[in-house]
Amino acid sequence: MLVSAAGRMFEPYHLGKITLPNRIVMASLTRNRAGQGNTPTAMMAEYYAQRASAGLIITEATQISPQGQGYQDTPGIHSPEQIAGWKQVTGLVHAEGGRIFVQLWHVGRVSHNSLQPDGGKPVAPSAIRAKTKTFVNGEFVDVSEPRALALSELPGIVDSYRQASRNARAAGFDGVEVHGANGYLLDQFLRSSSNKRVDSYGGTIENRARLLMEVTSAVAAEIGKDRVGVRISPVSPSNDIEDNDPQALFNYVAEEINKIAPIYLHVVEGATGGARDFKPFEYAALRRRFKGTYIANNGYTLELAKDALSSGRADLVAFGKLFISNPDLVERLRVDAPLNEPDKATFYGGGRKGYTDYAKLESSVS
Repeated sequence: MLVSAAGRMFEPYHLGKITLPNRIVMASLTRNRAGQGNTPTAMMAEYYAQRASAGLIITEATQISPQGQGYQDTPGIHSPEQIAGWKQVTGLVHAEGGRIFVQLWHVGRVSHNSLQPDGGKPVAPSAIRAKTKTFVNGEFVDVSEPRALALSELPGIVDSYRQASRNARAAGFDGVEVHGANGYLLDQFLRSSSNKRVDSYGGTIENRARLLMEVTSAVAAEIGKDRVGVRISPVSPSNDIEDNDPQALFNYVAEEINKIAPIYLHVVEGATGGARDFKPFEYAALRRRFKGTYIANNGYTLELAKDALSSGRADLVAFGKLFISNPDLVERLRVDAPLNEPDKATFYGGGRKGYTDYAKLESSVS
């Protein structure tokens, strides 16, 4: 049974028009190494190309506009220079035989005045400051007080996502992932704790989910639904987020996303980077409602991934931090080889150390 499960993990998978050589996904990982103007660099291209054996790479979260930035040295995809920088990345990944989606990001209230255009306030569904921190000037600091977005501003937010998806295709990406997770803007609209609006984007579950659906629909219409995925994190408390009934909320979200029919739903199961059993939640309910590809994420080990794939609970499994220190993670999992330990001090910001200098299997095993 374990042999069969392991074999399934390394079987090809058809993700729309793209054939993945295996069912292992590299999840989005913020590394804070963008260059001047939040532009991707040659070093970033090398980093992603080293990991091109993943069935699919999902890039670090990438801001759709200057307003969408929340952390220093994170890349954008809204300027010509950024598009050109990402072309280096996608070109090198494709040359290595990889496939790569960019994760489209607006942080909302998880930002700092110093990162916002003209030093303005970050934006949010409601003017509620998050009890969380962001990364500015090489250190973690409290986020700034946000302002509530006016109803008239929301079409512009949707347009920024639409334009970013167009830019992504121009940059050579195979597709995009709409980041609706981890307490950022679209997730802030979803949640009862952060959305206190009384207009058509607040109150009921249907209203709170409206912006995510509008964004997903716009992006799918712009570049094709077979090139679009959506990420959600139903119970994760990341960035001071919670909901009074996450099961009902995300059952509805899965049903409505299914109507738009993006190619995949990427689900953070449990607390992001933490306990998988953080809160009770029936993830199978999402699987029943969303008929496309289901990517399972968070705390997956080799054995857990084998079980998820062999049982049909997931179609693909995403690994995050393991890809930081193991650029050849696919091969290590295939042969059940030891894994490199990550240097946590180099996770955010810096140069090649802890970024592109981790040993591959052939040079790390005597």
